[in-house]
Amino acid sequence: MSLVDKIRHLLTDPPPEFVFEFSETGIAWVQHGKTLASGFQPLEPGVMAISPVKDNVLKPELLEQAVMRIVPEDRRRRPCAIILPDYCARVAVLDFDSFPSEPAEQLSLVRFRVKKSVPFDLDAANVSFHVQPAASGRKKRDVVVAVVSLEILARYEAPLRVSGLHPGLVTISALSALNMVQPSGLEIVAKLSGSALTVAVVDQNALRMYRCVELDQLTAEAVLAILYPTYAYIEDEFKKKPERLLLCGFGSFGEVIAPGLEAELGTTVEPLRSALGTIGTSNAGLLGYLAGTGVASLEVAA
Repeated sequence: MSLVDKIRHLLTDPPPEFVFEFSETGIAWVQHGKTLASGFQPLEPGVMAISPVKDNVLKPELLEQAVMRIVPEDRRRRPCAIILPDYCARVAVLDFDSFPSEPAEQLSLVRFRVKKSVPFDLDAANVSFHVQPAASGRKKRDVVVAVVSLEILARYEAPLRVSGLHPGLVTISALSALNMVQPSGLEIVAKLSGSALTVAVVDQNALRMYRCVELDQLTAEAVLAILYPTYAYIEDEFKKKPERLLLCGFGSFGEVIAPGLEAELGTTVEPLRSALGTIGTSNAGLLGYLAGTGVASLEVAA
């Protein structure tokens, strides 16, 4: 079972009719029908601005119009899935010396741990979590936690509801993109989307560390400033070096900085790839979602 399969609310059966991945540049989408259809609906600059604490949808009427261009007119209430931008939510891997077995006690403990680390009111937020298997040689339990403001989430859902769609499945782009990773050991994924850099550490088939930061400027030095302490922490915590660094959404910039990253970090640097299309800054989560559902062929636009 893949990592994304294990994280709560990422996949449903049967699949929703539509899956949307939102970004500042546009909406990547897939429609499940007799055949699969996909596309990318661009957004004008200024329609959205990704933030974990402020309204992401600055021009709701234009976002609604963009959704209406994707969704055929139909008064039926149809299920859909939403893949949110990385920076609009908070994701963390928390370790516990012991973890209760009762779901209510688990949620209470998770909320207590994350309450002081999220930049918004936790009582007005959606909190989801997944308890992972213990890592080899570690007695602690790692729990993946995802938190998003209900107000921010509601603004993403609003144009879909107007179109007769019912959002049921909600996930984060970087978490969904990890479904394209098939690690055999300790690996790091660096995912770029706009000015947000997400770094995920995957060991075997479990997520061991997750960070998402907003870069002031996109340079090799800025990326290395995030990755270098991550590598140092991993080597100290796991007593081994990561086997690969996978770049996601970097495009041609990734080709430029890869040699320098290899030299500084002492590891192999490769682009994350998908058989379903070119991974860009706005479709990685959607491609990961499709990989998790077993889709073998479909060209998804970036």
